[in-house]
Amino acid sequence: MRRFAAVLTLVFVAGSCTSEDTSAPPAAGEDEFHRPAGETPAPTASPTPSATPTPTEDPLPEVHSRLSLPALMQQPPNGGRPRVVRTEYETDDYTRYDVTYRSDGLTVSGVLIRPKGEGPFPGIVLNHGYIEPSIYVTGQGLAREQDALARAGFVVLHTDYRGHAASDPVAPVDRETRLGYTRDAVNAVDALKRLPYVDDEQLAMLGRSMGGGVTMNALVTQPGLVDAAVIYASVSSTFLENLDHFTRDGRPEVVAGLFDRFGTPAESPRFYRELSPRTYFDRITEPVLAHHGTADGTCPPPWARTTQRLMREAGVNSRLTWWPGEDHAFYDRWQDSMDQTIRFLRRELN
Repeated sequence: MRRFAAVLTLVFVAGSCTSEDTSAPPAAGEDEFHRPAGETPAPTASPTPSATPTPTEDPLPEVHSRLSLPALMQQPPNGGRPRVVRTEYETDDYTRYDVTYRSDGLTVSGVLIRPKGEGPFPGIVLNHGYIEPSIYVTGQGLAREQDALARAGFVVLHTDYRGHAASDPVAPVDRETRLGYTRDAVNAVDALKRLPYVDDEQLAMLGRSMGGGVTMNALVTQPGLVDAAVIYASVSSTFLENLDHFTRDGRPEVVAGLFDRFGTPAESPRFYRELSPRTYFDRITEPVLAHHGTADGTCPPPWARTTQRLMREAGVNSRLTWWPGEDHAFYDRWQDSMDQTIRFLRRELN
């Protein structure tokens, strides 16, 4: 694995709390725009960076709150080898297990899928989107991706996150900040590395919707942990935008509680900035592929455009593919997007 052991970068970018250009959908040519076969693509506006940025020996950002991304940067991965709870089923291509693993002293449940054969295989951690924890069941949310990646020869570990399914319960603040979920994703990678049939030189992470935010958090807190990352229909890369869009109307008491405990954004701007991965995009050392539908009614397309622009400005080797007419879940073009994802992963992990 192309690791950067103990090599970290200080970045403290003063990112804004709202995305820019929130009124219009993406336009062809601004980022890579995926078109049907045979159609001539529009030129991309920004060149591909010549190389993936390399971290330096700069000190880590100062920790002002234990509930912050800088606090997570101080914590190395601390996972445990997955323990098989039961075998769910077996196909001609893979075997699927219910598992648990340790994450910072907690037990976290999930699904592990091992391809047929001796290996070693590349490994990938999947971070699912938001599903109400009280109704969530093990492995929910990324069933299509689990199957496709396992058939493509990846060992898949889909984390349920703490507070979900058979995982240990957690404090409500973890649900809002996603910091605990981030640690579970980081520790899931550490758990994969402990399996003898996983190639620890070929590790990746994929997140959808809320899981896209979890993936971005993991990339900025643990650069070098994986070799490539994919985000689908991701939430915003700024904490307050997600809070306002997803939480304010449905659970206003949660927003009021956060502001009462930590201060309003006007009173405590640094606290909320330090929960936003875009503040630390300069720390990302892995290539990133993002997918977003132009008709996404859950995570507005301008969020993806702004995240892509800020990643590129920070020197990240990132690529954003727009899928015309696709909504949040992807339907007609999902297989095309997954084919592109698998090609990307095979290229970057070799």
